[in-house]
Amino acid sequence: MAGKVLTATDGNFDDIVREHPVLLVDFWASWCFPCKMIAPTIEELARDFEGQVTFAKLNVDENPETARKFGITSIPTLVLFKDGKVADKVIGAVPKEHLASRIKMHLQ
Repeated sequence: MAGKVLTATDGNFDDIVREHPVLLVDFWASWCFPCKMIAPTIEELARDFEGQVTFAKLNVDENPETARKFGITSIPTLVLFKDGKVADKVIGAVPKEHLASRIKMHLQ
């Protein structure tokens, strides 16, 4: 299951953050066109950073509690957690290279 992207929910979110030292969460919704545009990039990055970063997607419509907790008002919003704390946040469908460089900053 190389490059697997986890499904985060209100129910399992805290456990996923706790279990994965470096985690990038894609906050998205099914009706969001930019979210659909960035989805393949998230899957590619999950393969590229396999073994270093865990990737998860959280549907904000189905999981409003977690979205509210992290102040998600625009989607897609990508939040990078390091050791359980928010380390970085990127809003919008940005190029793969931009996301990769932001992730690499937190792996050093």
